[in-house]
Amino acid sequence: MTLLHTTRVRRRRLGVAAAAAGLLATLLTAGPAAAIPDPGDTAAGGKVSSSQAAETRAALTSGEIPGVDEVVHSDNIQHLANIPKEALPGTNSDLAFQGKYAFAGNYDGFRIFDISNPRAPKTVAQVLCPGSQNDISVSGDLLFLSTDSSRSDNSCNSVSQPATEKASWEGMKIFDISDKRNPKYVAAVETACGSHTHTLVPERRNVYVYVSSYSPNAAFPDCQPPHDGISVIKVPRKAPERAAIVNFPVLFPGEGPDGGGNPGGPANPGVSKTTGCHDITVLPSKDLAAGACMGDGILFDIEDPEHPRVIDQVQDNVNFAFWHSATFNQRANKVVFTDELGGGVGATCNAEIGPNRGADGIYDIVGKGDRRKLVFRSYFKIDRHQANTENCVAHNGSLIPVKGRDIMVQAWYQGGVSVWDFTNSAEPKEIGYFERGPVSATTLTTGGSWSAYYYNGYIYSNDIAKGFDVLKINDRRTDAGRWVRMHELNVQTQPDYFDDFDD
Repeated sequence: MTLLHTTRVRRRRLGVAAAAAGLLATLLTAGPAAAIPDPGDTAAGGKVSSSQAAETRAALTSGEIPGVDEVVHSDNIQHLANIPKEALPGTNSDLAFQGKYAFAGNYDGFRIFDISNPRAPKTVAQVLCPGSQNDISVSGDLLFLSTDSSRSDNSCNSVSQPATEKASWEGMKIFDISDKRNPKYVAAVETACGSHTHTLVPERRNVYVYVSSYSPNAAFPDCQPPHDGISVIKVPRKAPERAAIVNFPVLFPGEGPDGGGNPGGPANPGVSKTTGCHDITVLPSKDLAAGACMGDGILFDIEDPEHPRVIDQVQDNVNFAFWHSATFNQRANKVVFTDELGGGVGATCNAEIGPNRGADGIYDIVGKGDRRKLVFRSYFKIDRHQANTENCVAHNGSLIPVKGRDIMVQAWYQGGVSVWDFTNSAEPKEIGYFERGPVSATTLTTGGSWSAYYYNGYIYSNDIAKGFDVLKINDRRTDAGRWVRMHELNVQTQPDYFDDFDD
């Protein structure tokens, strides 16, 4: 076991200073730490055309966009801290929270921060366990990691190998985090088509895990269409080593080789064929879930967590290319779906793409019981055009818990972090933002905020390239959210903020 002790200070323009932090990193395993490009969310960048590079240089010179790596933000946002990458050089991914800790996924493993002082987070542990995309969540003493790349085995010493190898492994990994400084790997469950993301449905004795996976690559034998369901894993809290798949419900039943999901092109040009789900958000207090499933958005009932039932299914074959994630409002009468146009690596926040593609789609939930329907109301997209060298599209966000209002904080990759209000479903509006200038002025380089979530009065962002950021919003419209204190937060397992929060 190797202990790393380093101290770094980073400074940004506009008087925004990053925190200096003493970093204690615990490497659980040793070995190669090569990140695996993920075809669904991020991949390597590339050169832009000479005309696009010239446009970017002109925008930088004129001040139309921030300079390379320059930090800018609205007056109501403070940038409190930045903790750069350390032992895990791979792509930063999702976030989870418990007590005074934040858990940050990375394609090479995960990192645990002590955020008891949000202005100066401290690294408690870094665990090397490669396997994209290491989507992360926590419940009690258990931590869950998704592996969605072909690995030689289920250990943290595994190496990447071709998906056609018979011994390839991908799926869910489970850790014991009762000792935050020394997480222990305790179980693994192989799942069909791996685990791109996952969602927890926690109960007192067991944790159910909904595993979302899909087929971006025909080389994966167990991803062949129809792959129109999710794996449901049951994990006994006191015996996680007995975790096992208990069901594989088909969410898109239908005839033919592709099942009942969106067929994509050529019937629907530019739309992804549905071969599984990318992400699911559950609202356990309402027995509801919303699935973002490539070419489809769905609403389903999870009263029996082992046997979820689809209530409604919608498509947008005009503006949505890839249904990526979902967020309920607190009253459970709206869902915000995201469209990850370009797979997270495209420069889609510009005038050419426009305001309706690569955006959020806001849907009202109307009706009752099994007659509930998703009804489209409007799109929301940041109107701060980004450079042609900046990957930018709607990505992961969470509610800011304010009674009587629907306000969300959201990551937009190199479009930064946006705070926006969708109380009026038909007229959403941005009320605050934070962003950096492009990683590069000449090359389309993947970077920016993967996830931006609100937890106990602060906004936390996991930047793909720049590390872990802490922000604070000072705005009368969001101030009430500071009083809602959570003990645990996995954003894809939405809490009932006003019934469950700590007094």
